[in-house]
Parts: sequence; structure tokens; C-alpha cells
Amino acid sequence: MSDVSDLVIGEDGLARPVWAASDPLLREYYDTEWGMPVRSERGLFERLSLEAFQSGLSWVTILRKREDFRRAFANFEPDVVAGFTDDDVARLLADPSIVRNRRKIEATINNAQATIRLREEGGLVEFLWSFKPEATPRPCTMAEVPTTSPESVAMARALKRAGFSFVGPTTAFALMEAAGIVDTHLVGSHRRGSSGVWVE
Repeated sequence: MSDVSDLVIGEDGLARPVWAASDPLLREYYDTEWGMPVRSERGLFERLSLEAFQSGLSWVTILRKREDFRRAFANFEPDVVAGFTDDDVARLLADPSIVRNRRKIEATINNAQATIRLREEGGLVEFLWSFKPEATPRPCTMAEVPTTSPESVAMARALKRAGFSFVGPTTAFALMEAAGIVDTHLVGSHRRGSSGVWVE
């Protein structure tokens, strides 16, 4: 059983980790999206981009700005973002509704270009899912949830070799969690095993 301090029983009787139990936006994200399999190029490029923007910030900050990010980055369509110019960078740096970080903005454009190049080798979906481990963590407490894994280290290295930037092992692992490549829902959470990727 999970440590009682790490799971909260909501008014609906469902168990969630503390981070997903209070803020309605985080709760909705946790209940419907986080950890569910993402197997589209656009979907994975968006999550890769948002995880990079999240680096050094709280996830709820990014989540609150997600629709603004989608508007600013052409709904994260790699073919469009890959063609962004210096004028687009200036536009984004002047947009207060997103995180205005030049390195992260330029990395997103660069990563869109790298995503397009990957199509010649099977594409981003096949590439990222190839790092799915043989087993997923089974954390009972938040302290047991890893922040990296051998697979996320390998993924980050492979992404760098493929020309991606601003994606280290921690960001890669967060992407794996968000996209269902691993399941780090706490044992006892109502979402544990919900992705269908992992059979308990």
C-alpha cells in the first residue's frame, strides 16, 4: 500500500497522488491524459516541446499556458514549426502568454526540424517508443518514483545524436511518463495500469 501521505482520497472516492489532488487543472490532466499512450508524431512533438519548456519550472505553469503554446507554435505541427524564422523567434519572445526563453524557443524549432529528418528512419513515434523498458516502475510512494532511468539516459543520448536539443535524461523520463512509455502512477492510485500498456 502507498504511504497515506502520498495518496489522497478525493470527494469522488478515488485515490490520487497529492500533486494531482488539489488543483482542478492538474486533477483533470491526471485523470484523463497523463500516462496515456501517445502514438502520433504531433502529440509526441508537443509533449517533447512542453517538457523542455517545463525544465526548471512547475508543470502546472506549463499546463496553464498549454493552449497559448499551441496557438504560438502552430499547434505543434512539426512541418510548420520547422519553418519558423528569426521573425517568429522575435514574435515568440514578445508573447507574454508563453514562457519566453530564447534557448527553449530555438530548441523547439530545431527539434521540429530533427523530427522531420527522423521520418527517413521510421519517425519520432517509432524512435521514442523503442526505448520502452522491459518493466515499468511500481512506486508505492512519491519518493520511489524515479526521475531518470537507463532508458531515459539512452533516449536523451540518441535524441542528441539525432540533432535534438534541450532534452536531457530527466526531461526524457518525464516524456516517457507523460506519453505512457512507462507507468509511474503510484500503486493504489485509481489510474495505475490505466494506459493498457502495462499489465499488472
